Amino acid sequence: MLLLTSVGTVDATDLRGRITLEKSAGGKASREVQTAQVYFTPQKPVEVKPPDEAFEVVTVRKEFTPRTLAVPVGSTVRFPNQDVILHNVFSVSGKNRFDLGLYKRDAGKDTVFKHPGVVRIFCNVHHSMVAYVVVVNTPFYTSPSFDGQFQLTGLPDGPGTLTVWHERSEPTTRELTLPLTEPLEIQLSVSKPRVPRHTNKFGKPYARKRSGRAY
Repeated sequence: MLLLTSVGTVDATDLRGRITLEKSAGGKASREVQTAQVYFTPQKPVEVKPPDEAFEVVTVRKEFTPRTLAVPVGSTVRFPNQDVILHNVFSVSGKNRFDLGLYKRDAGKDTVFKHPGVVRIFCNVHHSMVAYVVVVNTPFYTSPSFDGQFQLTGLPDGPGTLTVWHERSEPTTRELTLPLTEPLEIQLSVSKPRVPRHTNKFGKPYARKRSGRAY
């Protein structure tokens, strides 16, 4: 669900707004709102150039940090391991699938994301480890602050599509024509679990501890 209402004024070629999660009690900000990714794709194609340096998603204390990341098409993402235990970072997401194999604590291994779309990333050793890389075909992308505020700058005037993606919600899109005279208020419905149902890289269930819980 995407609900847009007026909350102020913005400058031309800037797009501002605020995102809230439907489950936030009393409309209070949720830390989970920071995992949203917001991007604007102009109707008229613009050049998309990946940075020379790699983005990083670090494994630390059996978690991925950051948990979500937006990158332009063609970007390199490195996955350093800062834990003393082994990890095996992988994804089976379409053309962006990859498998870095089992590796110990080091500077990490790289993968290049050549196709737009959401890449679901897991560890083949630890079921609860989840991350997402949102590969976008636009240079205009951002994520909100802790209170849900976001800002996109330097956008070209004219029509385009605003997309708001969140791991706990269905993706939402809105056709806009820039510049806008007012920022946006966006409310997302939480409908997905924090750890999605998934198998290991072989398509099999994860091994379980004696307690019966996946590790």
